[in-house]
Amino acid sequence: MMGRQVFEGIKIADFSWIGAGPWTVKFLADHGAQVVHVESQARVDMLRSCPPYKGDVPGINRSSYFAIYNNNKYGMCINLNHPKGAEVAKRLVAWADIVAESFGPGKMKAWGLDYEQLKKVKPDIIMYSSSQQGQTGPVATHPGFGTQLTSLAGLTYLTGWPDREPAMPYGAYTDTIAPRLGVSALIAALDYRRRTGKGQYLEISQYEAAIHFMAPLVLDYQTTGRIAMRRGNRSSVAAPHGVYPCHGDDRWCAIAATTDEEWRTLCKVMSNPPWTKEEKFATLLGRKNNEDELDQLIAEWTGTLPAEDVMVRLQEAGVPAGVVETGEDLYSDPQLKYRQHFRTLEHPEIGNHSYNTPAFRLSKT
Repeated sequence: MMGRQVFEGIKIADFSWIGAGPWTVKFLADHGAQVVHVESQARVDMLRSCPPYKGDVPGINRSSYFAIYNNNKYGMCINLNHPKGAEVAKRLVAWADIVAESFGPGKMKAWGLDYEQLKKVKPDIIMYSSSQQGQTGPVATHPGFGTQLTSLAGLTYLTGWPDREPAMPYGAYTDTIAPRLGVSALIAALDYRRRTGKGQYLEISQYEAAIHFMAPLVLDYQTTGRIAMRRGNRSSVAAPHGVYPCHGDDRWCAIAATTDEEWRTLCKVMSNPPWTKEEKFATLLGRKNNEDELDQLIAEWTGTLPAEDVMVRLQEAGVPAGVVETGEDLYSDPQLKYRQHFRTLEHPEIGNHSYNTPAFRLSKT
């Protein structure tokens, strides 16, 4: 018998929209919090207009993108521009333990819903504001999305091949970073309130969260003056380190050997072809100096085998390797199936729909 969900009894008024804010709150919803996601009929959550749509049929309640960010939540509409909208919102705040929002700085204050006003409604309220670049500063009010922040935070500059222009990582990448920090802050605030009876105001800058994500590169620059640069799939501490073509149409496997022992194991799995005994490949430095040739030789071996065979052979021997999976691969992945990662839930309009389960499981709930 499973126990109570860890956030059972916690009530959240979720005024955030699109990505980072709703995802932060969803972590709590997935573990028992009761969440009401607030929109306006005049301006629904923009994520509702983002594909994919079930059956490729557009509609404000047919976006899979919106659905997977907001399952386990209730929904309601409040027009905060209406004179009585703030009154309704404050009734919701009086019910809630946490208020989350992701509007531009100053917007909640303009509606009379900033932290100072909400404290008058509920003194121990926890308010969480997620924004592009924080609530203060000379450019805090600049609008934008995680796609722009990905470039601003330096991630785009690092992505791609050294002899080509930067390549944008897929999607609003900072939207996947900030929620992890945000949910940790909310848990700390809940614990603080439990111990002291006091609420607090939390604000997160997605910009700064993304820079924390790159802390080793920032520290390297601070200590050596070295600016991190694009290097494709390669690593300064491993060789081979790349994505190698396998048998079949557009099939690939990632392989990394960070130690000489892993290199020797890789050679053994490849049945020790004569070229692996050449002196130039005996050390990490030698392999790095001859990496183009090394990658070509490894690709000749991987190209004869299915990607799954390459992965299994190397993993069983102790060499890090992983199939470059497509969306179809993910849904048939035996590990994810065993973990029951994808769950089917009934959606009121699009019917049975597949969702991701929480990435972290709690043993007692």
